[in-house]
Amino acid sequence: MDHATATLNQVLPILLLIVLGHQMRSRGWFRESHMEGLKWLVINVALPSVLFLSFLSLELKVSYLAVMVMMFVLCIALYGAGVIIQRVFSIDHPYFPLLITGFEFGMLGVSLFGATYGLEQIGYIAVIGLGHEFFIWFPFLSLLLIRRDGIRDVTTLATAFLKAPPIIAIICGIALNLLGLNQGLHAWPVTGGMLATLKFAGNMIIPLILVIVGFGFKLDAHGIKDVLVAVGVRMAILIPTALILGRVVLHGMLGLERGFEAGLFVMLILPPPFIIPLFMKAEDREERRYVNNVLTVNTAFSLLAFGIYLAFNPGL
Repeated sequence: MDHATATLNQVLPILLLIVLGHQMRSRGWFRESHMEGLKWLVINVALPSVLFLSFLSLELKVSYLAVMVMMFVLCIALYGAGVIIQRVFSIDHPYFPLLITGFEFGMLGVSLFGATYGLEQIGYIAVIGLGHEFFIWFPFLSLLLIRRDGIRDVTTLATAFLKAPPIIAIICGIALNLLGLNQGLHAWPVTGGMLATLKFAGNMIIPLILVIVGFGFKLDAHGIKDVLVAVGVRMAILIPTALILGRVVLHGMLGLERGFEAGLFVMLILPPPFIIPLFMKAEDREERRYVNNVLTVNTAFSLLAFGIYLAFNPGL
């Protein structure tokens, strides 16, 4: 099998599942309420299952702490860059800084990486996503709640962070791993069956997410210039950043394997978090339309960038 054929065979299932999701919307096969149920299944069952098993079996290294800190600091820096760009160029969209930082790791990153390189390799992007998830479920969520409701209570924010199923799964997986229970849990009665159940649940994640992404593709041409500016700024910053940090920091300074570079690139080309519209005021229709358009267009650009990257990096 030649290189072009191998790449096509990796990309085509992703595109076909996204097209299926889009057809489900356009032909009325599924309603929005049905898709919300599938999203709940992904966020509360499939994604936590994948993350728990990944961190349970991962060979933990001190260098991973550096990766976690790097991603956390990068996300904060990107938000700061968004604030500066907004002020310098007088961008009249209050959510612009939030659209420059954060990545849709759960609903897109895991499925793209897993569909291409295999769910057994998901540990690479899971380590990259660790610091990001802490950023999303605490600082990022805090900014969303402050903007929408003015909530600044640390207890409320911390509770939301600790209740997030992906965070619970990550913490539990790491804790049991550090206790050396990985092999035992797989071999013991009951726990072995429970882990097998989690593996079955995790296997749902790739087709479900890609169908959900396709279902969500809807573009309103209103204000498309502002949308393209936001997406262009984001991609212009993040693609070079991904290549530089992957080569200089992950490979050069930390000496990590090639898979971590691929995980970082896939992470940094992802669109902003899909949760942003969920935490916007219902009456803020114009800004909600702008945010949804940015997410849609950025997702399309992300898939294009991923396809190009995959053509040059078909394996780990």
